[in-house]
Amino acid sequence: MLFSLARLRAVVLSFLLFTSFAFSKEQSLFTSSVTYCEPPETLLIQQFDIAYFAKNQSISFNVSAASVQANVNVTANLLLNVYGIHAVNITLDLCNILGGALCPLPMYNFTGSDSISLPESLGIQDKIPDIAFNIPDLEGVAQLVLTEVGTGNVKACVQATLSNGWSTHQTSVEWITGGIALATLLVSMWQSLSAEAILPFRLIDLLFLYQTIASTSFLSLNYPSTYRAFTLNFAWAMALFSTSPSSSLQPSIDRMRHLTGGNLANATSSSAVSLVNRKLSPYNFLATNTEVSLPFSPRAADTLDFTVLTRLAFTNNTTLRSGLALHSATQGGAVQTVTASSSNVLQAGIPIYVNSLHIATANAFMTVFLCSLILIACVLGVFLFGLALVFILGVFRRQEEDRKARLKSAYLSFIRAWGIRLALSLVLPITIFSFYQWTLEDSWLSVLLSVISLLILLIAVLYPTFLVLRNARRDGIEALYDNAQHLASNGPLYGQYRTPRFYFFLPLLVSSFLKAVFIAFVKGNGEAQVILMVILEGFTVISYLVLRPCQTRGGDIFSTFLAIIRLVCSGLLIAFVERLNVAPIPRVVIGLVLLVIFSVAVLITYINLVINSGIGGLWKCGRSGASELSGSSNVSMLEKGGRILPSDSNSSELMGRPNNPTPDGSDYLDPPFLHPFPVSPTETELNSVYTSNRTSTTMTVGSLLPRRWSFSPLNSPTGSSQVHEPTSSYNSNSNQGLSRASDAPPSLPHGKTRTVT
Repeated sequence: MLFSLARLRAVVLSFLLFTSFAFSKEQSLFTSSVTYCEPPETLLIQQFDIAYFAKNQSISFNVSAASVQANVNVTANLLLNVYGIHAVNITLDLCNILGGALCPLPMYNFTGSDSISLPESLGIQDKIPDIAFNIPDLEGVAQLVLTEVGTGNVKACVQATLSNGWSTHQTSVEWITGGIALATLLVSMWQSLSAEAILPFRLIDLLFLYQTIASTSFLSLNYPSTYRAFTLNFAWAMALFSTSPSSSLQPSIDRMRHLTGGNLANATSSSAVSLVNRKLSPYNFLATNTEVSLPFSPRAADTLDFTVLTRLAFTNNTTLRSGLALHSATQGGAVQTVTASSSNVLQAGIPIYVNSLHIATANAFMTVFLCSLILIACVLGVFLFGLALVFILGVFRRQEEDRKARLKSAYLSFIRAWGIRLALSLVLPITIFSFYQWTLEDSWLSVLLSVISLLILLIAVLYPTFLVLRNARRDGIEALYDNAQHLASNGPLYGQYRTPRFYFFLPLLVSSFLKAVFIAFVKGNGEAQVILMVILEGFTVISYLVLRPCQTRGGDIFSTFLAIIRLVCSGLLIAFVERLNVAPIPRVVIGLVLLVIFSVAVLITYINLVINSGIGGLWKCGRSGASELSGSSNVSMLEKGGRILPSDSNSSELMGRPNNPTPDGSDYLDPPFLHPFPVSPTETELNSVYTSNRTSTTMTVGSLLPRRWSFSPLNSPTGSSQVHEPTSSYNSNSNQGLSRASDAPPSLPHGKTRTVT
């Protein structure tokens, strides 16, 4: 019996030869998951770990299996599938090897862990290319099929996915991207005290880019493993956080679902790869599992020297590599059976994505809901702390009542603005997973919470949208930018756009809503999803090119660049449509191209964040201070081409905003918005900024016009074509601030200006 056990161990080792578990910095291959590809009848597996180390051509294994059926004569088919290529396909008649010791298959329990150095005569190193040890997210599968002689019935079928320890999904990347977003948030909150700050808008662009990368893996497509792993780095932006096996979050959601009518599969702590549909990566099986076996080939059987493996099994049964960390491939439960008709098969799209984070498909919405709830609670806590601080400062500093009221009003506007930004950042995750929860028909409580959360989100976004559109229709578009309180509260929607394009936020909101509809309700048809996404992103790019909505040319270029990136990447996703049957290697190459494109887009966005963070403004501010020390006047005015250009030191007061609302230099980020943010408490709207006197030929200037306006001197009342060029002077005895001398006042668009005292 001991002799038969050793020989059968040799057969098992020959199957496990191409699988391993090892450290990622060594050239090694290891088993990352194990499943039955047919219901087990003869061979039962409890643990299945094996490692191959290229450096010293050794294997380390930890296997626990049992043969439970007597008088069974079988043939063994060993298959190694790497990127859809059958690198090894060997069929052995066990009755013709080892003197028939394995015919019939002996009944035994096999449990062992060992380390064995393989002889060079096996030539294993020559059969495994070096790239297999270095390419991230290797797509390789080893399969062993035991078929009964005479009947052809499958007695056992086991599949093990392979890995080399390298992956594009790295925890460090998650922390870096999240840390940069958090740092941008803190600086943006400080800079948002000024209506001209660009960084708060760039923060939303950054989060939307993260969400776009993650959502590209939500479609029903056959993604290469390396690209799917890359998009997992940005799952946190969709409020999807991977949980540890010891966490109680997912088990709690499982219990809640089952108590409220849910019957779908629970979360698992084991690898989701083992449950992936066998037609998808990393399996890439286009036929059924048993159809890949080839007829018995004597030449193929001769390539393995089983006598050597048997001798090694006896002589090394006590040699165990010290310090080797072997983890069971069946952690979290017994080895599962996955066939084409199994109910536990993970289909492409959201199921594979969320289960890769150890989140069950039916738990996806509840995970997003709870994480969003925690985020909202943290934000409310910060806002309440700030409100209490404002109240305390007002009490102890004994400020005047009107000043207290202004401070409180400004802070409430600040809260409303950041509430809108928070809602905008949650639009895509909440809508996608709410709609997707409706398609599952699982737990009535989950569906109810998804409806409530979606309604609250719509109110948080649509109500300020209604206010913007109503004010634009009632008071005119200019009023949106002239009304300081309205701009401070609802500016996150339209503040970065030019006056004629204030409505441009509407197409972007509609685009996010349609993306959620395409992902959730068109699931199962990846081809239709990709086509709809390409059309949607194409319209977005055209709208940016035609309308050019941003205040500055740089803003238009940056926004158009991100839109083009989304369009190009959506087009490349066509290669992952299952019906096209693109070969695995070209798909991997296209996945790497997508990875590079999105990575470059993220880096360029980071550069844009740095530029708009105020670092450049500090340099300009220093140069401005040096020029003041050289003797420049604080009240000098330069007239050029009919346009008044104030000096740096006095411009902010004339424009009706604080001198330095952002100490980090946000006033110098980009060219200022065309509509300044008025905050002066003595600001009034007049029918005309100029009060002319024909006898004195003097007029008083209220506040400066935006830079795109120019003065057009009128003809004199006597009909003379002579135009008197105005000159500027400073009257120290007048409380009107500045005075100008001219024969006739220039025309003023809209008939409205401000007077600042």
